[in-house]
Amino acid sequence: MTGSSRKGSVFLEESSVHGRKFGKLKKDEFDGYNSDNHPRKNSPITLDAPHLDPQMAADNAPYDPSLSPLSKSPWSSHMNEDAFVSNENEALVGSLVREEGHIYSLAATKDLLYTGSDSKNIRVWKNQKEFTGFKSNSGLVKAIVIADEKILTGHQDGKIRVWKVSGKNEQQHKRVATLPTLRNYIKCSMKPSNYVEVRRHRNVLWIKHYDAISCLSLTEDRSLIYSASWDKTFKVWRASNFKCLESVTAHDDAVNALVVGLDGLVFTGSADGTVKIWRREVQGKGTKHFFSQTLLKQECAVTALAVDGEGNYLYAGSSEGLVNFWVRETNLEHKGVLRGHKLAVLCLATAGSLAFSGSADMAICVWKRTLSDEHTCVNVLSGHTGPVKCLAVERDHDAMCNERRWILYSGSLDKSVKVWKVSESASSAAQSNAQPPRLSVDHFPRLSSLRKMGSRRY
Repeated sequence: MTGSSRKGSVFLEESSVHGRKFGKLKKDEFDGYNSDNHPRKNSPITLDAPHLDPQMAADNAPYDPSLSPLSKSPWSSHMNEDAFVSNENEALVGSLVREEGHIYSLAATKDLLYTGSDSKNIRVWKNQKEFTGFKSNSGLVKAIVIADEKILTGHQDGKIRVWKVSGKNEQQHKRVATLPTLRNYIKCSMKPSNYVEVRRHRNVLWIKHYDAISCLSLTEDRSLIYSASWDKTFKVWRASNFKCLESVTAHDDAVNALVVGLDGLVFTGSADGTVKIWRREVQGKGTKHFFSQTLLKQECAVTALAVDGEGNYLYAGSSEGLVNFWVRETNLEHKGVLRGHKLAVLCLATAGSLAFSGSADMAICVWKRTLSDEHTCVNVLSGHTGPVKCLAVERDHDAMCNERRWILYSGSLDKSVKVWKVSESASSAAQSNAQPPRLSVDHFPRLSSLRKMGSRRY
């Protein structure tokens, strides 16, 4: 049984031979704290006076659209003439095309869309046109979440960066913190027992991810930040001061997905083929997570997780192209498997009574949930020419008052983001239109030869 990595034999004791050599913060650790090797970036001095630090000034410089690769690849909008269903409310609206890298992460809020790629740029779109952007000192942006006025990005280098929109210029984003913070990092490094051995002859602080961050999540009240990583752990951060409260060694392989549920429950999915439940308890000023149970154990990797808006349904995608789901009202009883993809499910999203699954087969399945917990794939959104890596969904504010219509964004390794309109009523009507056999929940063939797609990390 796995548990908190702050306890146990993995930590070096102060009295040990190996522990004593970490008594002082080593220069290479200190220099490596920020990706630009400049530890002063997050100090209070440079935050208030960025002119003292050229690297910080470069990060917070006004955004210049002329420098954007999009000047060579403009956004194009078109209605999909080959609509997937006869209802005109459900179709491809447009595409955002870039030449700077594959799309790995999306986050939508109000009329803004944030996109992360394997370049160093995070782009911001407004009304499906490029609005602004900001640059990180790390490359691949694996995750983006929005916490009120702050934007959090998780990166391949294992760090979380926190950005805030300037009060004077809404097109300018300033980096206000990098997690773990420099103060927390230095304070923690002074105690040898805070180092954990991650592999032979390599020790790192428990507050630091030593491998890529796979996803970020927030509690409903936005007070806690969760980060999951390929280093087999997830970490908990206090949102008010960005202090790392806890690190939990959750799985035997990379943690590919994490979602926060209701009542203090946290769900994790891993390359080791399991989905686990963790129970959060508040202890003093910190938190403590306890292993509760394993919901799923299989040979293929768990690649994505999602919970619906009311926290009643949990979905788990896997590398064999299946989506398992559980229902909270029946004590998280396993209710079935959704079969709609030929290759790995890479991302999941929910909205109202709909669930969306994006896959390496370049398609997005739209699943309609009934009151009896049955799911039917009512539509397949196709148009990407590469694997669908991430999804984001928000309510369509142009919809009629009594219409439940959504804007779905899909990011792909074909270097594009596509924008779709999906109506719950249109999806219901679409069920009467016969679709190809691949839409069938019960009759889609299991292709064992396609179960594994190289790396189990997603």
